[in-house]
Amino acid sequence: MSTESNMPTATPPNHFTSYPRFIFRSLVLATDGSWLFYAWMTLLTAMTLVGVHAWAVQVRDGMILTNMTDQVSWGLYIANFTFMVGVAAGAVMMVIPAYLYRDKEMHDVVIIGEILAVAAMIMCLLFVIVDLGRPDRFWHMLPFIGRFHWPISMLTWDVIVLNGYLLLNLHICGYLLYIRFLGKKPNPKWYIPFVYLSIFWAISIHTVTAFLYCGLGGRPFWNTALLAPRFLASAFVAGPAFLILAMQVIRRFSNFRISDHPMRILVNIIRVAILIGLLMVVSEIFTEFYTGGAHIASAQYLYFGLHGHNALVPWIWTSIACTIIAAFIFMKPNIIKHKWALDVACILAFIGLWIEKGMGLIVPGFVPSTLHEIVEYLPSMTEYKITVGIWAFGLMIFTVGLKIAIPILTEQLSTQQISKQQENEVQLPVNSHAD
Repeated sequence: MSTESNMPTATPPNHFTSYPRFIFRSLVLATDGSWLFYAWMTLLTAMTLVGVHAWAVQVRDGMILTNMTDQVSWGLYIANFTFMVGVAAGAVMMVIPAYLYRDKEMHDVVIIGEILAVAAMIMCLLFVIVDLGRPDRFWHMLPFIGRFHWPISMLTWDVIVLNGYLLLNLHICGYLLYIRFLGKKPNPKWYIPFVYLSIFWAISIHTVTAFLYCGLGGRPFWNTALLAPRFLASAFVAGPAFLILAMQVIRRFSNFRISDHPMRILVNIIRVAILIGLLMVVSEIFTEFYTGGAHIASAQYLYFGLHGHNALVPWIWTSIACTIIAAFIFMKPNIIKHKWALDVACILAFIGLWIEKGMGLIVPGFVPSTLHEIVEYLPSMTEYKITVGIWAFGLMIFTVGLKIAIPILTEQLSTQQISKQQENEVQLPVNSHAD
């Protein structure tokens, strides 16, 4: 008999037992932590419940509780939806250097980007649902179930790409964490094709969202070919900025060691993207005001006010100031070494782009209306409560995802560790009995 036949062979894992164990351990991790974790989750839960209550009242009493009107039919909800699509798309900036350029130092931290994309996509879908006057009719937008006007309606394209991007990131993130939990190397054929597809899909979700606006011929403020490139440039700032802030928090409150290399890559991406974004804004402003004409009314209202109506002027100039200051800070050569300056730059860039792509983009498209009426819009308290609730729920998803991922990535949780713990628990009573 040969020696090879006597060697033990590794038995493949039984997924019917190991996967439920993975889910159970993940749930345990998601509900276990320090007092700081419980305080954070309690705060987010309270804010989420406030938003749920406000939404229930809105569903009961109708959209009259919002400040949206027939003239301004999209408001804070769609503004946040547009911005969060960019945050989700910006998460691909971790994927490109990790897999397209085979940067091994980015392979672990890319999971953080995938978790962010999942949380952002869920928030996008929630913002769409709360914007519906009759959320029970949401099924009309589902493919093969409702009246899905594909490929004519751009909204149907948006439904496809958003849900497709959510499923892609759920598969990639879930598969990589599950295989790491088993202590094995992932099979490239089960995730590499989906990684490359997610790069294309991330660009498509924001491009299709931009086409949703610039395809509306009756809204000249959105009728620009620069809208899709502007969306992508802002996405490649907002997404990486949030990821840098998340990695800073992870480094300070966990044992997951993240080197400066991933942050340096993201900072370099932000440096280029934020300057391109500012250049496009300047180009838009020049085109609007230098050429003149009747179509500059929306831009006039946004930047300087129109006929005494100037509700959005403080918003947009705050956005411009935050973005310019952030750009100057990011240009500092050794910004990585100055952690607090980096945090401030990321926060300013995030706030500036949230205003620009939100209130600074959506509302001026409706002011003046197609009948040349000037009806101003500022969100109601109900809209603020629901928006805060959705943001809190998204942060809860992101926090829970990190609570599950970090112990697996640091090899504190795996099937080997569980087996050792079980062996120790069995040996302990035996040894005590022998004593």
